[in-house]
Amino acid sequence: MDVFAAMGIAGFGKKPKQRQLDPNRFEKNKRGDTGTLASSSAAAIKTEGNAPSHTTSSAPSGLSAESRESDSEDVGPPLPPPHFKDDNDQEEPEFDASDDDLDQPRLPITHELILKDHTKVVSALTMDPSGARVVSGSHDYDCKLWDFGGMDWRCKPFKTWEPAGSYHIHDVKFSNDGQQFLVISGTAQAKMYDRDGEELATYIKGDPYIRDMKNTAGHVAELTCCAWHPKDPQTFITSSVDSTIRIWDVENKRKQKTVIVVKSKERGARTKVTACGYSPDGALIGGACMDGALHMWQTKSNFVRPSMSIEGAHAKGTETGSLVFSLDGQTVLTRGGDDTVKLWDIRSFKRPLVSRSGLATLYPNTNAIFSPDNRYVVTGAGATTKGGRGHLLFMAKDTLETVKDLEVESTPVRVYWHSKINQILTGLSSGQICVLYSPDMSVNGAKLPLNKGPPRKATVEDMSDAVAAPTIITPHALPMFRDSEIGRSTKRKREKERMDPRKSHRPELPVTGPGRGGRVGASATQHVVQNLVRDTTRDEDPREALLKLAATADENPVWTAAWRANQPKPVFAPVEDEEEGEEKR
Repeated sequence: MDVFAAMGIAGFGKKPKQRQLDPNRFEKNKRGDTGTLASSSAAAIKTEGNAPSHTTSSAPSGLSAESRESDSEDVGPPLPPPHFKDDNDQEEPEFDASDDDLDQPRLPITHELILKDHTKVVSALTMDPSGARVVSGSHDYDCKLWDFGGMDWRCKPFKTWEPAGSYHIHDVKFSNDGQQFLVISGTAQAKMYDRDGEELATYIKGDPYIRDMKNTAGHVAELTCCAWHPKDPQTFITSSVDSTIRIWDVENKRKQKTVIVVKSKERGARTKVTACGYSPDGALIGGACMDGALHMWQTKSNFVRPSMSIEGAHAKGTETGSLVFSLDGQTVLTRGGDDTVKLWDIRSFKRPLVSRSGLATLYPNTNAIFSPDNRYVVTGAGATTKGGRGHLLFMAKDTLETVKDLEVESTPVRVYWHSKINQILTGLSSGQICVLYSPDMSVNGAKLPLNKGPPRKATVEDMSDAVAAPTIITPHALPMFRDSEIGRSTKRKREKERMDPRKSHRPELPVTGPGRGGRVGASATQHVVQNLVRDTTRDEDPREALLKLAATADENPVWTAAWRANQPKPVFAPVEDEEEGEEKR
């Protein structure tokens, strides 16, 4: 830069204007409350509710946002009053962040972004591994693709389609490489799409008249759930109401690889499989059934009978919404339709480690998940009254006691916590998708639309530039769009193609002349009569017709030319006149 300054051209050219982002751009999406703390008293809740605004307004500009975040999410008894004084120095937040971080939950729930485009309950929700795209499915029969990087302040999806006509969407799952995702609807066929929403495959439907489910090539009843193999991106499983879990190969859509027939102890030996899942190492496949049973199969077995099984894991006749393995693969979390969340240990698979009841379940797709750090369990609880507000519960993994009770607009059905961007997606019964995040702890995701800022308004200079030097765009001006070689005139070629009715796509000319209804002539069959060729062979004498050719046959015989040399001449008796014959008599 010093060299350019010495040459006198340091300030050459116009410096591009950089758009200044509003430092308070996230404040308009800040939640009014960060949830109710379960273990603190009413006074403590009130103190914490007032703490963030007090600290934000009075703290100096050098305070880190992490300290404010930790203040708003304290768990336990209220902090001493000196912590909230206005004369705090800048070293105190650093001390809080280092000492109290391990004891206080760090949940990205201070801000929210609402994605509203569905009209009914969001029953399926997932994100790709990079955290850039969201796929949602709903009871309005639509699937929608959202892209955080391409969204503006309106927050609209870039693609909407109906995967299965008038069938509800039950589940969507992205593959581990993020290049494709599965859509599970109320039909018997799973569908595969690429990350742009283009359909790749529709997997086959089985024969519903075959009794033995092992002999059918696909599911014969409504699908309920799906899961990808954690290690093999070419394998996934689907569960169905036909009492089977089927293992599929991505490339083979004509038949599944393996069938797991789930047998029930109820009459008929069949039950509906409502949830399925893989363990993190891919060694186990879990399935939850309508009869209340919970089964586990080892993937190396022949799947004749489950390796582990619990009868009555949940109430009989209720739909278990989800089955999730923990990161270490030793714990299984189930969200039952009997308003319970239960934690199971694979090593002692007899009774639940801990159970939590009283969680209202209004939709069978309601799920429960582990947090990325494996410390919390997150699930939704339905509204107690019609049109009431729902609750998103953050519970400790070991005890299932509520750590935070977050109130949302309506009943939360699907919950998804992305570990890479550290944001929580919640599908609500009102059709909205609530994205919870924190400007300090979260990365990209819901922050991207706000980082773009509002659209820039056109200025007078912009308008004057456009009027003074308008941009003229002519078709086929660039060589890459030309059909012929560069430099060769195409005028004659175009004139010749213009005369060709096929290449110029000339429509058929209208009928001209006398007639009606588009036909020339007085009657509808006249054009047929005119094309007929009259056969006159019946009017001719056959003897005369043959004699016409006699002279030609004698002069130039075609078939008897080889016999001319030795063919004897016929001798005929003389023909007497009839009158002479009568006189001789």
